[in-house]
This record gives sequence, structure tokens and C-alpha cells, in this order.
Amino acid sequence: MFPLGGFVVKRFYEWVKVGVIEFSLTRLKAEQRKRFSPWLAAMGNSCSNFGIPAGNGPNPVGCTDLMMDHTVKGSFFRLYYPCQETEKAEKPDWVPCKEYFNGLGDFMKINRRLSEQIFKYLFGSYKIPAFLDAPYKPDGKRPVVIFSHGLGAFRTLYSAICAELASQGFIVASVEHRDQSASATYFFREKTESEMAKETLAKTSTSTDNTLVEDWMYYRALQQGEREFPLRNSQVKLRADECIQALNKLIEINSGAAVQNALKTQFDWTTLENSMDLCRIAVMGHSFGGATVIESLCKEVKFKCGIALDAWMFPLDDEIFPRVKQPIFFINSEKFQWAGNISRMKKLDSTVIQRKMITIRGTVHQSFPDFTFLTGNCIGKLLKLKGEIDPELAIDLCNKATLAFLQRHLGLEMNFDQWDPLIEGEDDNLIKGTNVVLLQSSI
Repeated sequence: MFPLGGFVVKRFYEWVKVGVIEFSLTRLKAEQRKRFSPWLAAMGNSCSNFGIPAGNGPNPVGCTDLMMDHTVKGSFFRLYYPCQETEKAEKPDWVPCKEYFNGLGDFMKINRRLSEQIFKYLFGSYKIPAFLDAPYKPDGKRPVVIFSHGLGAFRTLYSAICAELASQGFIVASVEHRDQSASATYFFREKTESEMAKETLAKTSTSTDNTLVEDWMYYRALQQGEREFPLRNSQVKLRADECIQALNKLIEINSGAAVQNALKTQFDWTTLENSMDLCRIAVMGHSFGGATVIESLCKEVKFKCGIALDAWMFPLDDEIFPRVKQPIFFINSEKFQWAGNISRMKKLDSTVIQRKMITIRGTVHQSFPDFTFLTGNCIGKLLKLKGEIDPELAIDLCNKATLAFLQRHLGLEMNFDQWDPLIEGEDDNLIKGTNVVLLQSSI
């Protein structure tokens, strides 16, 4: 298992190597497809009934992408927001294009050609539970959440969580990190003179400028003999900067500043002017994104609180813990955490600032990303994409506890306080604090 925020196991590749699916899926004969279709359906594919759950709130959800400044130093995120009902809008693909399949293959150390075919067949038909570029629904000033993905992930893989928050009235920016911790991401560079002379921009390109060309950045694996902490520590600092940069871009948009988007979208960004409550801003993330939450809180006081989902605390400097002054909510899985990691969370305990922790029974590390909804029960458990608990129940508990915590610490006038008991772990499917036994040497 990739324990740090990725989503699939090496065992899957081992099956490929020994011949379970070592042939190209595009070359399967009809009888072979028929033979293997039950197995592939168990994994999750276009023939299955699986899907990412939609938000439960009163608002339909829209989404759009923003790449503000086309360079690698620019801000890139997917925005989720309450939208107006429309018959014209469509739901976007969960995995936006084949390069992300290639990135997942690189992250798993699987041949790109094979991984693209496998992932496209298994997951290529799934859609985000939000309407692409749907008109924004104005209704006063809305609270804001910045979301940070895990190691090996990218901006679209936590759509169940982000769509739920948007359905409940939040504006959510899911950042795609460019610290080489994403399995894949991209930016645009200027074409060379020779490229300008020989090429025209492909019709499928997302750039609005025909002088630019996509430049893809893939996951950077740890090199042989390389110490992990210096790499992850530098990455978590950049990740926090990217979360702050995304927030600053939203602040500019809220003020009415013109948006120069490097991507082709139909969304009207002017409708977001004066739409955000800049006194009610939170940061949230999973795994490496959980560490990014802590780093972001330390660096930016505009974040009023943080929610860390199964946080991986390794990348953080100990010295930042006493400098974090905002409330934090740790929501952990039952199977991922260990004493050393929990003890680092405990260093953030405070007698004057609320620091809460709960553990969801029967969950695994991958109970938070969307993959958990897209595989059958047996295969999902084998690959550790599913725990013993129903994945929709697990994410519902996570989302409700999150909403209650956000209401409490952002001062919202909503009805999310009905779920306050979840913050204290008061549910048969929750553990107050942690299931991990801490020895004195771990504290």
C-alpha cells in the first residue's frame, strides 16, 4: 500500500506481471472480455453501479478550474461552489485527461501504456458530482475552504468531500500542488520560435493562448540513498505557500479584480465579486495535505481553523507546533495511524485552543479520497481502498463532523451544530481520540 496519500497498491501491478491482465485491454477478444468482465466490474468500471456520492446540502454544486498565471509558479485549483440549476451544464470527467493516468502509473511504477489502458477502462467513465462551469448562485457572503490533496493525488480526487462542502454553502478551492508530490500536474510555457513556426496548438489543448504549450510535471520519487525528511519538509512548505496563494487569488477575485485564466472555461468569474466571507476561512487536507494544513495555519492567520484528515505528520518541523494558534480537528482512520504519528499530533494539544481528534471505526487511509467509492467490496478491501465500514457512511461521518467544527470555529449561523456530538466522538462508529496506544516513550 502507498501509505502517504496515494491510492492503489503494488499488488495490483504484481497481478499484471504474473499475467492476470498482462495483455492490452484494448486488444481483448470478445470472449476474453466476457471472461474477465466480472473481475473488472468488481474493481470498478463503466459497467458498474459505483459512483462518487453527490453533496447532501440544499445547493446544487458547480465546479470550474483556474490557472492564474500560466507558469509553474502560478496558482492552479479546482473551484467548487453553490450553483444555479441548469439543464445545459455537464459533469466533468473525474480524471481530466490521459496524462493523469500516466502520472498514476509512474507513481505506482507501472508501465505508462499499460496503466493508461487499465485506469481508463476501470475509472475513465466516472464523473465529478458537480456541474462544469455552471452559473454561480449568489446568496450573501459564503465561507471559504482551501483543500490540499495527498501524496500522489491531484485536484479532482477528493470531489466527494469538496462537493459536500459546496452543497452546504461553502466556496472550496482544491489546490493541485506543483511541488512534485502530485502524481501529475501541468502548466504552460512559451513556445520556442521553431515550435511557433512548425506547430499550431492542438484542438484539445486547454490553453487560451496559441503561443503557449502544456508542460507536464510528474511525481518525484525518492532517489536511492536520499534522506526523505529534507525533501518532504521542503515540499510541505511549498504546499502551504500554494494554499496561501490560492486564498490570495480568491481574495482578489472577491474584490472584483479581473481574472486572467490560462484555461478555457465558460465560467463567469465576475459573479464571485463580494461573494466570499473573508473572516470565515478554513484550510483542510488529507495525509500529506493534513501536514500542509498545519504548515498553512502556522504561516497564515487568515485561516481561522484547520481540518486534518489522517494527517501524515512526518514532513513538519517540531518548531512550528507552538506557533500554530488556530483550532485544529484531526479526523483519523482506524488502520493507518501509529504511535509516533499520533504523538506528533499530541504536541499540538492546548489548554486554551481547541484541538480535537476522532477516529472513524473500520476505515483505512484511502477512506477519504474518491477511489473508495469506485471499487467492489472484495477488491476494494484487498487493495485497501475500502475498510470494514460502508464508505458512504464513513465519508458522511467525516463531512458532518467537519461541518460542525467549521460552524463552531468560523461562527456560522447554520444548523451544523446538530452534529456537535460527532466532534467528541459520540457515535457507535467513532472513537474519541485515537485507537492507538501511546507508550510513554512515544510522547
